Amino acid sequence: MTQFLTSLRTALALLLWALAIPVHAQLSIEITGAGATRFPVAIPLLEREASLPRSITDVVRADLERSGLFSLVDMGLVALPEAAIPDLQGLRQRGADAVLTGSVTPLSDGRHDIRVRLFDTQKGLEIGAIAMRIAPAQSRATAHRIADFIYEKLTGQPGYFSTRIAYVVKSGQRYELQVADADGENPQTALVSREPIISPAWAPDGQRLAYVSFEAKKPIIYVHHLPTGQRQVVANFRGSNSAPAWSPDGQRLAVVLTKDGPSQIYLVNADGSGVRRLMTSSGIDTEPAWSADGQWIYFTSDRGGGAQIYRVPTSGGTAQRVTLEGSYNVTPRPSPDGRSLAFVTRNDRGFQLAIMELASRQTTILTDSVRDESPSFAPNGRMLLYASEIGNRGVLAAVSADRRVSQRLSVQAADVREPAWGPLPRP
Repeated sequence: MTQFLTSLRTALALLLWALAIPVHAQLSIEITGAGATRFPVAIPLLEREASLPRSITDVVRADLERSGLFSLVDMGLVALPEAAIPDLQGLRQRGADAVLTGSVTPLSDGRHDIRVRLFDTQKGLEIGAIAMRIAPAQSRATAHRIADFIYEKLTGQPGYFSTRIAYVVKSGQRYELQVADADGENPQTALVSREPIISPAWAPDGQRLAYVSFEAKKPIIYVHHLPTGQRQVVANFRGSNSAPAWSPDGQRLAVVLTKDGPSQIYLVNADGSGVRRLMTSSGIDTEPAWSADGQWIYFTSDRGGGAQIYRVPTSGGTAQRVTLEGSYNVTPRPSPDGRSLAFVTRNDRGFQLAIMELASRQTTILTDSVRDESPSFAPNGRMLLYASEIGNRGVLAAVSADRRVSQRLSVQAADVREPAWGPLPRP
């Protein structure tokens, strides 16, 4: 259940760095709902794909199928080379509206040349092509990139298969902050603790995570550089330091501090310098989140008597109430395009994920579960990752912003919570 005072949750932490033996708990993904109308696409084998240590097309197919937007036309073990034009009319008669062709060519330096082309069978036209030179170990990453290419060409939106997610796994008395590919594969442990880990937040560069640790017997905010494992304290003031949220340029964090009294929102540079109070409130302000354009900070406050969502200019000033319906609305997460706001609302069923169109104020409940928390948008705004509970065990789930596609992500015999969806990888 989402708690209003998320920023004040006690996480008595004695952090043990990942020198301990990692669990590397694997997320399994179950598709629980798919779009009513799905785009039929054929993904045959790439020519000479067997020269790679693992299949590229298997990963591409799984990515597209998991999105809920595509249906796969069975091509058996047929390979369609990139250099040739396929039988588009025959493929259309088999039910495919698009087809991928491709080839893998081993190079003398140990790398492989990967070339793919995408065709529209209805129009009889090539609609895009990409070429890459990769090391064999980059096969999975290359497959995600190809799936992103197909997704963007056929939907008009950037794909999200090359992104990563962060989440916390609890197994017994062990907690791990893990980072995995968006499909749950390739999990890596960033942090290990015998006590809870909370509030991971991705920097826009995809290289840093901010989080809250209680290893010094009080909540302290750290920034963790994932490639090196190094971390830096960015907020260690008297009282509570919590709820870090990155600015869109990655230069600053919005944080919640109690150094001057009740929980209030401050801005701080990513290196911990330049602390500035954003505003003054007689209530508790918490759970900040930046708008994509960097102009606003959305937050939860009880300043009106109950937990509701507000926003304030990043330069400071007067806060505006955003949620006008319902008695309890928390954890605001603006969409990447700035048009909508995801949040958790309490109703007669429980705590559910909702989305509001900011222009019309029209709100839609996205989930059927009743203990939802911690929503996080995919960088293209198409999907939302969130935490829920099934059978007294924490699981992650994902739902599309139009409610048509849903998934469940879980780890066997473990609690999974605190999800955060990372940004698109930079070129």
